[in-house]
Amino acid sequence: MTRRHAGKVEVFPTTDALMQAAAGRFVRSAEEAIRASGRFVVALSGGSTPRALYALLASAPYAPLVDWPRVLVFWGDERCVPPGNPASNYRMTREALLDRVPLPKANVHRIRGEADPVEAAGAYEGELRRTFATPEGPPRRTPGARFDLVLLGLGDDGHTASLFPGTAAVHEATRWVVAHHVAALSMWRITLTPVVINAAAEVVFLVSGQPKAAILQRVLEGAPRPDTLPAQAIAPSDGQLRWLVDAAAAKKLSAS
Repeated sequence: MTRRHAGKVEVFPTTDALMQAAAGRFVRSAEEAIRASGRFVVALSGGSTPRALYALLASAPYAPLVDWPRVLVFWGDERCVPPGNPASNYRMTREALLDRVPLPKANVHRIRGEADPVEAAGAYEGELRRTFATPEGPPRRTPGARFDLVLLGLGDDGHTASLFPGTAAVHEATRWVVAHHVAALSMWRITLTPVVINAAAEVVFLVSGQPKAAILQRVLEGAPRPDTLPAQAIAPSDGQLRWLVDAAAAKKLSAS
């Protein structure tokens, strides 16, 4: 199933089936990346949908299939809160996954949401550039020099990561990471930008539940309006884009 804004849309009958498919995709992506470059560099997403995926990855049969010491974990975005705050994407991921698999602490690269937002964004970009051996300029499209997998969700307003409607970050053309104050939330956020997300080898959106049906239809089948639907700004230039969705979220999509 191909859409205007998607490389591939896969619809699963239930949320459980969606999570099983997503876990399998994670395992395959890790295997392929480790075979190509000796490591697997992934950007994780926050939110309730990925929490279920992380719990699955931390359990049998999936956890033993991943070579965790070769996995490097980053995040697509973070709320500007301390790491122990219930709103922290890092905390959620740590509780659901990181503390339950043999992942070396040195392989976990969290966004420091407790620090000054602008300084934290600059530090995170520096961490990414060191990891990818790209001290300046745009990301390179070679194995080991870009994200092997970026996991994303879809907000009710069409945002993804912390790329929100009407924010300059959606159109950022140089920086890999930015901090911005999201007026609608009265909160600072730090986010990867389309510059680095669109350089990834693979980007996977996870979307579940009937409340997401209308916005998913607008993003996939509506006119291109990334200012109001930032998820449309995600279009890998030399990689795969997948939308893994359950039937409830896909109910408004046209049949094709």
